[in-house]
Amino acid sequence: MRRFLQKLLTRPVLWLSNRFSSRPDKERVFAALSELFFAILSGNKKKGLVVPFDIHTGKFIIFSDQHKGRRNGADDFVLCEQVYLDALDFYYQQGYHLIALGDSEELWENTLHSVMKHQKPSFEREAKFIPKNAFTKVFGNHDLYWANDPFAPLMLKDIYGYDVPIYEGVVLQTNTAAGMLNIFCTHGHQGDKVSDGNWFSKFFVSRIWAPLQAYLKINPNTPAYDGQLKTLHNNIMYQWSAAQKNLFLITGHTHQPLFESLTHLERLCRQLLFAQRVQDKHMEQEIEKEILLRKYEYKNVAEDYLSLKPTYFNTGCCCFSDGDITGIEIEQNCFRLIKWNRKEGSAKRIILEEAPLEELLQIKNEEQELNA
Repeated sequence: MRRFLQKLLTRPVLWLSNRFSSRPDKERVFAALSELFFAILSGNKKKGLVVPFDIHTGKFIIFSDQHKGRRNGADDFVLCEQVYLDALDFYYQQGYHLIALGDSEELWENTLHSVMKHQKPSFEREAKFIPKNAFTKVFGNHDLYWANDPFAPLMLKDIYGYDVPIYEGVVLQTNTAAGMLNIFCTHGHQGDKVSDGNWFSKFFVSRIWAPLQAYLKINPNTPAYDGQLKTLHNNIMYQWSAAQKNLFLITGHTHQPLFESLTHLERLCRQLLFAQRVQDKHMEQEIEKEILLRKYEYKNVAEDYLSLKPTYFNTGCCCFSDGDITGIEIEQNCFRLIKWNRKEGSAKRIILEEAPLEELLQIKNEEQELNA
């Protein structure tokens, strides 16, 4: 019966989930991002922190959207938990600063106490970063509790064993040859009429979507999503970040990994054009093979992908249905989009994309000057 209902209901349930998960408004998003960014820069520590770092020695790993639940059929984190724990062990040993960029806990579908009970291993791993002053926790729309409940600080201390401030964003700040660079990190739900504290969305997720998902065992976070048409929310985030001087924006929220403002498929198409220009037949053939594997997505390449500035990055999520997780690393003057998977009993870190920070900043500034 369950298999029959999965086939019958998966498509309409996913449509409903997408329908009620996001409705961003450009003016609201622009206003919310600008207000938050300048509040943090002005020293409003209730909103967020400015974290200075050396561009050549600073190390950050940014993960978002774990959606930790209570280990039932609606817990999207279950399949990714072990690889997430292995990844945290690696970053702790390598001296990285961990930024949890929101929706770490799924508190629309679960009570906090049920999440605390079932997610002790991940909380313990995250807590290891705290004595090194290397843990920053940002809230999202699904764990908005951390920002709104007066007892949240006590609950966070109970979870981690330390006082853990909660922020709406963080600005990583470093000196470059082109001047001060701000890397603005926030969950990305701001300005979304559905996600930004909307009561009906919470009702739909907790009372309708969660029970159906638990019974049907549906995880909507498919790995193929990284090659599909960029969500409207991601496009709006890009537009805001592209207009800012000496700034890169990193968000989560949409579960769609982006690097240099592009989906993976868009980057493949750009690389193909480069291979053709330099007449590298081997590179051209290899890229064409990968594009062919994604041919069903080809129509989803944005018409303006060649003109996009390398200014916006999205972490993806830590709850993909194949057990993989994605995130953004910043290390040694470099941005990296990374994926972790667990094959044959061991975790493996894979660099999907990487580029030098200063080089990206120079490209962005040159394009802004040309368009001025």
